Amino acid sequence: MKELKQVVGIDVAQKELVVTLGRMFEDLSIELYAYKVFKNTEKGFVGLSDWVKKVSKAELKVVYVMEATGVYHQKFAYYLDKNSYEVCIVLPNKISNYIRTLDIKTITDKTSSQAIARFGLERKLDLWNRPKSVYKNLQQLTRERNQIVSERVIVKNQMHAEESEAEPNENSLNRIKARIRFLNSQEKEIKKDISVIVRSDENLKKEIDIICTLPGVGELTAVIVLAETNGFELIRNKRQLTSYAGLDIKEKQSGTSIKGKPRISKKGNRSLRKEMHFPALVAVKWDENFRELYARIVSKHGIKMKALVAVQRKILEMIFIVFKNKTTYDKEYENKKQAQKNSVQTQKV
Repeated sequence: MKELKQVVGIDVAQKELVVTLGRMFEDLSIELYAYKVFKNTEKGFVGLSDWVKKVSKAELKVVYVMEATGVYHQKFAYYLDKNSYEVCIVLPNKISNYIRTLDIKTITDKTSSQAIARFGLERKLDLWNRPKSVYKNLQQLTRERNQIVSERVIVKNQMHAEESEAEPNENSLNRIKARIRFLNSQEKEIKKDISVIVRSDENLKKEIDIICTLPGVGELTAVIVLAETNGFELIRNKRQLTSYAGLDIKEKQSGTSIKGKPRISKKGNRSLRKEMHFPALVAVKWDENFRELYARIVSKHGIKMKALVAVQRKILEMIFIVFKNKTTYDKEYENKKQAQKNSVQTQKV
């Protein structure tokens, strides 16, 4: 029987790659016919690709499918891309949800790789492309800055606790203050590095300037969004973007007995989701459109955080829209759209 598709499903761990090779036939049946474990090293990558060549059909292309597991998958993905292999990287929550649909009682590295192989055979997936170097560098810098900011919060809390002591230790306070000054200097250096990258790329600068026309969105926020999405390389629509950020809504409801509260999934890019918080606060304060959205949801549900999350999601979607359309933010857009619609209806009458 003719084979339609070959997929290598890879469960990536820190030290090893658990691999399952599968194929789909023209009657849409699936066979998982080879399994092996390789080290997550350059030598392991070469061994894995050589093994796949031996056990797969040469006349049919092979697609490598893996989860986005922190940073452990990146070296292997870069190796495959460098050697012109087709690669698909899937968010972990998609694989987890897919595994629940299978008759798998025990989850192991082997069964996970088998599920990933099945997922790749059954679904039409977008191929992964290596991130542009400018976005990759910005992502590394912005994530480093985020770690420094988080560490500084901890140190400042330590200083507050020490100052609140009945008899604060002066030497301890001096050391804590020195650490804060050091972290401040490091953050300043990182911001300078980011600024140099942005100023040296004219197209990137234009993209950031367009995004910054949105209320509450500054240069750093624009840089983080572009860096975390690789310039929206694989983002096709707003729904996909909100899911990638973990701002999509999940709800469990069945009959009359089960009715869970709608919540955001939080299964996505944490850095992207976190960066939307302060822009949302500013937008609610200074922009009428976002203020009205916030007030409408608060009046309906009575939950301020729910309304703020809705504003965060809206801002992220608007960043995507202005970036794709290459147009600045127009706060009167909705009013103009409604006026145009009313005008068309009046002409028809």
